[in-house]
Amino acid sequence: MVKHRNRAARRLASVQSILEDLAERLLDRLDDTTRPFSRALDFGGRGAVAPALAARGMLVDSADFSPAMAAQAGGCPITLPGTADFSLPPETYDVILAPFSLHFLDDLPGALIQLRRALKPGGLLLASLPVLGTLHELRLALLEAEEHLTGKVSPRVSPFPELRDCAGLMQRAGFVHPVADLEELNFLYASPLALLHELRDAGETNALAGRSRKIPPRALFPATVAALPQVEGRMAVKLCMAVLTGWAS
Repeated sequence: MVKHRNRAARRLASVQSILEDLAERLLDRLDDTTRPFSRALDFGGRGAVAPALAARGMLVDSADFSPAMAAQAGGCPITLPGTADFSLPPETYDVILAPFSLHFLDDLPGALIQLRRALKPGGLLLASLPVLGTLHELRLALLEAEEHLTGKVSPRVSPFPELRDCAGLMQRAGFVHPVADLEELNFLYASPLALLHELRDAGETNALAGRSRKIPPRALFPATVAALPQVEGRMAVKLCMAVLTGWAS
């Protein structure tokens, strides 16, 4: 994951508008509360969060597992030492925003606990992550094409949690008044390569430990593309995004 994000840091400009649009959906929730916030943590915001928080008058730290991402995120950079231990200072932040930065972590409940501990009592966590249904057509087309060509399959799209589990995970992590809302976004791409390039440029390519390291069959991607749904000659892709809200007690 760190290598993916380090490589993507050089190409973020090409996907910045998309990242900012997704981050804005969290920032809208932040603006819905009348509580004042002065110290904020941008957790994996990739340059789409920290400037907006600073514009709201907050002192912002930008944390990322990738030093290159943290350095250009827009806040005071913090390189996280590892996924098992973020080493964030306890009870430090009034608000934490984590836009699309939690879904690659092996221990999501543990990550939420660490973020809750970094919040001051009464602090707010706003996070977003893809849930079941995201890239469903691409996942299915890849599985079916690879099984047809090789007789076996390997994971090529990350597994995503179900929406109904997200609020429960927040509650288990100790957040009060946890809420998990669903937003569905539909994208159209002129070609599958355009989608793959955007995923690469955002650092969202396959980081699963169990993924195959072998070169895939030449026919795999043409067969996958042929099975994907089309809308007016463009490839249709759905993003099912959970927006998580929770307060530290």
